[in-house]
Amino acid sequence: MKVVIVGGVAGGAGTAARLRRNDEQAEIVLLEKGPHISYANCGLPYYVGGVIQEKGKLQLQTPQSFYNRFRVDVRTGHEAVSVNLEKKVVMVCAGDNNYEESYDKLVLSPGAEPVIPPIEGMQENRDHIFTLRNVEDSYHIYDYIGEKQPKTCAVIGAGFIGMEIAENLFERGIAVSIIEGAAHVMPPLDSDMAHRVHNEIRNRGIGLYLNQMCSGIGKNDVVLRDGTRVKADLVILSIGVRPATGFLRDSGIALGKRGEIVVNEYMETSHRDIYALGDAVAVRHVVSGQQVLIPLASPANKQGRIVGDNLCGKYCAYKGSQGTSIMKFFDLAVAVTGEKEESLKLQGRPYGKVFTVSASHAGYYPGVNQMFVKTLFDPESGRILGAQIVGKDGVDKRIDLLANAVRFGQTCYELQEEELAYAPPFSSAKDPVNMVGYVIENVLERKMKPYFLEDIKGIPEDAVRLDVRTRAEYEMGHIPGYQNIPLDELRERLEEIDKSKEIYITCQIGLRGYLAQCILEQHGRKTKNLSGGYALYREMSEDRAER
Repeated sequence: MKVVIVGGVAGGAGTAARLRRNDEQAEIVLLEKGPHISYANCGLPYYVGGVIQEKGKLQLQTPQSFYNRFRVDVRTGHEAVSVNLEKKVVMVCAGDNNYEESYDKLVLSPGAEPVIPPIEGMQENRDHIFTLRNVEDSYHIYDYIGEKQPKTCAVIGAGFIGMEIAENLFERGIAVSIIEGAAHVMPPLDSDMAHRVHNEIRNRGIGLYLNQMCSGIGKNDVVLRDGTRVKADLVILSIGVRPATGFLRDSGIALGKRGEIVVNEYMETSHRDIYALGDAVAVRHVVSGQQVLIPLASPANKQGRIVGDNLCGKYCAYKGSQGTSIMKFFDLAVAVTGEKEESLKLQGRPYGKVFTVSASHAGYYPGVNQMFVKTLFDPESGRILGAQIVGKDGVDKRIDLLANAVRFGQTCYELQEEELAYAPPFSSAKDPVNMVGYVIENVLERKMKPYFLEDIKGIPEDAVRLDVRTRAEYEMGHIPGYQNIPLDELRERLEEIDKSKEIYITCQIGLRGYLAQCILEQHGRKTKNLSGGYALYREMSEDRAER
């Protein structure tokens, strides 16, 4: 069996390695248009920032080391330019040499390429405009900084790579501005979870321009759609990626509207003996069931193992992805899994949501930090549909637990039953994930009746607005129009609250508000409790004040 693999990064290299483990006799040809294979895309910003100091650390394998271990014919600098299905050959361009490579089985893992929109001034100023997608890109940016010593940089696009490169350039002493066309950074987040990230960006001294498109690039600045000029003698385009499948356009292999390769659950394309995987394919989302593009390393590696098995006669299925990811941004960790609220609304799917604010570990142990957790769930069964976390310590552990809940269809009741490792430096006896389960159960059973930040403006004029924090907390800052009755005084002051009016409660994070709700409801009042409390409101108000 002769197998030709197009693309030598995570998916392609993973397929080749798995295939060789399965079959010592197979002839394997790996075509990679770039000079490197099997490199760590996710580490590229950290090389630019000097965190990773050795070039070789980014390369998990070299062509020679890969050959030595797996006896794969690795050809770097060889670009697949077309596929002939009838002849079962790939047309390859290697510099001045064009040739046909035959195959018995073909694996397509071409990855994705940066989106580069037409912006005025791009051609004239291309010497200081960069994208960051591969090892060579990181070398070029690093060398440019060393040679030209830029003072200012505009990062256009605030996805994971854009945010990570912004942090790393800032750490190198460059004045950075982030420009994002959407209303908030990081598309996998909902807007209400992005407030804390926006505040961190500004608190670090990084410029932030939201709802702004770049309309022009000059020698020392970029021009935004509203005419604002942002200083930049270095520009990083991080607008997004699209499947690198132009060479397949006239091949007869089925492609989707965005150029993605259409595959079934066994990673088979529309044509027999041809498989595809990685950033160039659409996969089933485990929650919505829709076909989605999720350009992440972990799914690509899993798919490589499956394709390597299926090439040898197994029939393994890839059961879908959910977009679990995490990003470090200075001291913050930002993590997501499953669906977000904005997507569920577009699908017209019923959902519930809760915000919990939990300590990273036991509150009495030094160094505790708060994490903001947003969890989406099915309002009938309590099944977990998605989660987002912004915090510092312990975010990775909690998002992984919630990712398992999404993947395996767990409900809030099963989150309560999770028996998790506890010691004061690591967690609390009721872990933040357990707390998510308890809070959702309270909502489903109508013990906790939530309202949310977006509901504050619509509270009826004659409703009671009640803040049950201590007087000291209230005086340090509160939501306008809320009266203060501390929780511990509430039972003795019930007569101060009009029994005929609905009561909108807030506290710091939602817990004391829930306790107040239990008291008031059992004394005949109708109440709602602000999910996430004043802590979430403060992040929102600080963010909006800076815009």
